[in-house]
Amino acid sequence: MSANKEADGGWKTFVWNSEKREFLGRTGSSWFKILLFYLIFYGCLAGIFIGTIQALLLTLSNYTPTYQDRVAPPGLSHTPRSEKSEIAFNMNDPVTYDKYIKSMTSFLEKYDENVQVDAGKFDDCPDKPSAPIKRGDLETDKTMRRACRFSRSLLGVCSGETDPSFGFKEGKPCLIVKLNRIVNYIPRPIQDNATLSPAVQARQKPNLIPLHCTNKREGEEGLVGDIKYYGFEGGFPLQYYPYYGKLVHPQYLQPLVAIHFTNLTMKTDVRIECHVYGDNIDTSEKDRYQGRFDVKITISL
Repeated sequence: MSANKEADGGWKTFVWNSEKREFLGRTGSSWFKILLFYLIFYGCLAGIFIGTIQALLLTLSNYTPTYQDRVAPPGLSHTPRSEKSEIAFNMNDPVTYDKYIKSMTSFLEKYDENVQVDAGKFDDCPDKPSAPIKRGDLETDKTMRRACRFSRSLLGVCSGETDPSFGFKEGKPCLIVKLNRIVNYIPRPIQDNATLSPAVQARQKPNLIPLHCTNKREGEEGLVGDIKYYGFEGGFPLQYYPYYGKLVHPQYLQPLVAIHFTNLTMKTDVRIECHVYGDNIDTSEKDRYQGRFDVKITISL
């Protein structure tokens, strides 16, 4: 019984020693010194951290990415997007392809002509592929840039204007393809086309980055059938480049290419691969959207 009292008394004494006026083994003066030390210590660490971040921010531009050379330009993407790059639908059941129609309709809304009427924001650029239109240097000129108009009517039957189902209702689906935006990037047409297939060579035009789609797996040419291309001669015209970033070029419209599959084989998984060709456009096995993409389309009845 006495041992418990002594133990209890020892614990209470450690918390508060009335004789030495110590709390948890330290006097008030000792607590003040150690708290002041840690306050100064962590204050200095916070100051160093904030100073380092501020110094780093001074080297960054709000308009031009500092380390843009680490980006592998450019990505090629398509609408509608789908899980695992698979588009499957029943042409006789609108519910199965309604999500694809909604995705394409939403994407093309900013390409409506009534959105591009402001002459202070948009230009009428050449209606044929032409040289890049440079609108000043971002380092010295931070004024707003105007963008080239791009009417969705250029996409023909894939514009959604004459066929709101974008071909899905007839089992002849469309895909809308774009090059992803990279600030100050200008694609360069291929100069030496000796390594390109005859089909790609036939699609080459001056001031145009051609897009070409074909079967991904060998021996399946007949499954893909005929593909029609809409837009600027089925490629990306250079007059829409460069892009100057969302701060000074917020209304920028990327040029689009529509691909229309007119006679895909039904009830079969058809794997299609699309490439864009340029001197400064590479592909990578590690990135399925770098300069290319592939998609599997399955149409049931």
